[in-house]
Amino acid sequence: MTPTSLYSELHNACFFYPAIDNHAHPILTEEHRDRFALEGLISEAQGSALTVDSVHTLACMRAVSQLGTVLKIQDSTWDSVKAARAQLAYPDLCNLFMHHTTTGIQCILLDDGLGGVGDFAEEFRWHDKFTSSPTKRIVRVEIVAEDILKSLFKSPTTTDTVSIFNSFNAILKESLTNSANDENVVGFKSIACYRTGLDVLPSADSDEDILACLRDVLKTLQETGTIRLAHKAFNDHIVRMALLVAGKHRKPVQFHTGLGDNDITLTRSSPSHLQATIKAYPNTDFVLLHSSYPFTRSAGYLTAVYANVYLDFGEIFPFVSGEGQRAIIRQVLELCPTNKILWSTDGHWWPESYYLGTIQARQALYAVLSDVVTSGEMTESAAVTVVQNAFFHNSNKLYNLGLSPDLAIFERK
Repeated sequence: MTPTSLYSELHNACFFYPAIDNHAHPILTEEHRDRFALEGLISEAQGSALTVDSVHTLACMRAVSQLGTVLKIQDSTWDSVKAARAQLAYPDLCNLFMHHTTTGIQCILLDDGLGGVGDFAEEFRWHDKFTSSPTKRIVRVEIVAEDILKSLFKSPTTTDTVSIFNSFNAILKESLTNSANDENVVGFKSIACYRTGLDVLPSADSDEDILACLRDVLKTLQETGTIRLAHKAFNDHIVRMALLVAGKHRKPVQFHTGLGDNDITLTRSSPSHLQATIKAYPNTDFVLLHSSYPFTRSAGYLTAVYANVYLDFGEIFPFVSGEGQRAIIRQVLELCPTNKILWSTDGHWWPESYYLGTIQARQALYAVLSDVVTSGEMTESAAVTVVQNAFFHNSNKLYNLGLSPDLAIFERK
């Protein structure tokens, strides 16, 4: 790594400029602090692939070292990190790893639509204690749609599928519009990648396929009392409705792309599948989440050729090794305009996720950009601007947050 003294201004920007976390999730309540295996901090795997295999990755070994340093553990191991955090009072643990004087996070944009959040995770306002600007919400559209269908089924006024479909459309449009007008909501998110894939059709030939899906959804709901929308024609319809409302109200729509747990179909998680839909909705801003890894170059192409596409470089911290993270950022910068890259932690459940998501991103950006400056391809001043935009100004503008960077964020406790 290039010595700090050579590029002190770049080092200062990378490690001390305030940040807007453009995509994160709630933290578990104290009562449920051990609800999920901590290995989920460093891997999207499930079952033994998570609890047995993930601790042998370079990503885990690096996390152990970094968390051990904060927890003041000598010769730390994964087990010693778990033991040390278990000894800390939960408020102290959260403050240690999430407070803005540790992370530099000024504002969090929170997707609070994860399943069960209302039962075992903190509500979005709770997270304000760790930032100097208020937390804002990202609304997950598929969950809104599921809740509407549950409500329609509980109090049915008709069993006619067409009438139910019309009622659903009216209620969903109203709900999304209300969210778009809510000062606490700054954007929407789709999990189409998890449910039916990113090959969202830009338009439907007719409503017949959608109605057939709806009949299947309602049949399952009637038989089991549960609902999980994974019916392509109907899911695509929901996404299209969200894109229309979002475009009208200038609210970005985030899409999970690439890296995820084993519920996704990897071959349908590339953002390249969204190309036709991106072209069909030029007034709606698309945010491709999670660096679209391992399809980062495809995402970079889309940001380069479509004015309404942005790329988030999150979740790879800490799920990917340090060298992998640097390689991904280099791929992001191959094509992506630097005014269209957005940083996030994808923090969730555990306070440590916010810390690792921040410190590793700061380290990776400094390593990559200092190399670029050394090669003579960019001045240090230009690199500083890239960092400041990536961490703060690009998200501030895209989500219309109206914030000014809190330059003293690391100095106040």
